[in-house]
Formats: sequence, structure tokens, C-alpha cells
Amino acid sequence: MLTWYFDFISPFAYLQTQRFGDLPEDAERVYKPVLFAGLLGHWENRGPAEIPPKRVFTYRYVQWFADKHHIPFRIPPAHPFNPLKALRLCIALGCGEDAVTEIFRFIWAEGRAPDDGSEWQALCGRLGVTDGDARVSASEVKATLRANTEEAAARGVFGVPTFETDGKLFWGLDATDMLLDYLARPEVFESAEMQRVSALPVGVERLKS
Repeated sequence: MLTWYFDFISPFAYLQTQRFGDLPEDAERVYKPVLFAGLLGHWENRGPAEIPPKRVFTYRYVQWFADKHHIPFRIPPAHPFNPLKALRLCIALGCGEDAVTEIFRFIWAEGRAPDDGSEWQALCGRLGVTDGDARVSASEVKATLRANTEEAAARGVFGVPTFETDGKLFWGLDATDMLLDYLARPEVFESAEMQRVSALPVGVERLKS
């Protein structure tokens, strides 16, 4: 089973969905929406959009990647945006592949903002939801998003998107081929060198102010 931890705020998560067709047909996928900001807080990390030069590079990179691979792509009017409603709506709809795909398409293929009032209504309408605000305000939906995020952190997930299978993590769009290789040849990841690098000691640590 493949568990996919994601947040709609991530363009890399959207771009990785475009490679799902490369996954084995018999590989069951479980979609787990998480709050990326919650993971950043847990690991005391900063997101790429919080570092000005990295923010610009990231947007240029994902635009280049999408253009190169002929993927429909348009960054929303402002980023980061608040992904909470989109994440909760996905959970309220059962985290099915169709809902996940449609929300990603709305945001990253069409460049629309899910935290804008009129756009939020448009997204709900597209998904056939007439009571979106009530659904995303339900206590069980909020609790599930928190639980997903806590579960991800407990498993060592530090960023999105991340696939987890057999207790191993594959973080990021650029780890897609690594995941595919693991699924085809898991023995490669049990080599002596893989074991060594997985247990390297820390040589020096940056002082915290």
C-alpha cells in the first residue's frame, strides 16, 4: 500500500499527481491530506516560500518543469494561500481520487485561489457540494486533518508530497523515480552502503541563536 501525504498548497504535489500513471496498476493508494504548515512547525523548519530567493526560484522551477513536460499549469494569483478549506473539503468528500484530482486541477492547472470567497464557491460547485462551509466546519473533519498531520510527523514526514510504503519515505516530486525503483527492486535499498548512509553520525551542528 502507498500512503500519499500531501497539501494542496504544494505545486510539487500537483506535479507529482501527473506521474501517478507510472505507478504499478496493482498498487493501492491512500490519500492523506496534511497541513504543511503543521509539519514545518513540528520540525522547526521554514517553507520554501518563506525564504525570498528560494521562493522565486521555486516558482520559476515548477513553471519550467510543467512547461517542459507539457503539464497544464498556472500558479494562483498569490502564494502561499490558505489551504485549510480545500484540505478539509477533500476530507469531507472522503479523500477519493476524483476529488483530490479536481481540487488540484482547480488550483494548479487553472491558477485559482481556493481561499477566495467566490472561487471557493466555484470549487464547491464543481464538486457538487452545496454546503461547503458547513462541511469544512464539522468537528470530525477538522479532527481528521489534525490526526493526519500528527500521524505524518510521527512517521517522520517532514515535507510534501511524501509517499510512505513499508515504513520508508519518498519525499518530493524528484523522488518519484526512487519510489518506482523501490517498488520494482526493493533489495537495492538494503545494500551495505544504503545501511551505512542511513546511520551516518552528525559531524557538526549549527548553533541556534
